[in-house]
Amino acid sequence: METTPRGGGKLESRRHRFVIFTPTKIAGVHVIDIERRQDERGYFCRMWCEREMIAQGLSTRVAQTNLAVSLKAGTLRGMHYQRAPFAEVKILHCQRGAVYDVIVDLRPASATYSQWVGVELTAENGRMLYAPEGCAHGYVTLRDDTALSYSTSQFYAPEAAHGVRFNDPAFDIQWPVAVSVISAQDRNWPTFGQ
Repeated sequence: METTPRGGGKLESRRHRFVIFTPTKIAGVHVIDIERRQDERGYFCRMWCEREMIAQGLSTRVAQTNLAVSLKAGTLRGMHYQRAPFAEVKILHCQRGAVYDVIVDLRPASATYSQWVGVELTAENGRMLYAPEGCAHGYVTLRDDTALSYSTSQFYAPEAAHGVRFNDPAFDIQWPVAVSVISAQDRNWPTFGQ
């Protein structure tokens, strides 16, 4: 791609890859790393690029962006999802502190049905996680005063909100820390067999 600068002549503009996508063992789940451009001021990074998302075949619709702040390490939120027709994509990013974020594949036709993948998201690593429709999501905080933001492709629909139990033996999720804080709703989601 070429551009014409002021004063004539031609400049070649270089195309940079600011967002790096790494697929996981679960189809459609991607770890998203950011490329930081650092100098004496600090750094710059691109957190979102519709063009790069489309090139990966990922949804770019954002209906809501939410922020969850957890005061204590060991706080677990999950495993949440919305049923069709309100199934949602989630893009997760830890703004402060650290979480161990887990995605469980609940798509019956998937080759990785009922399998899970876990990724550590921290404010320092800037890593994000892309969860496709049909997957449950949850996380446990690894530090006090942790903030996780997430964008969803659908609006919250209470009638479609559902979950599965974080400690369901059908999934055998290996949480890295003991769960010390959890809501009654999250503690009592049905098991997978139910």
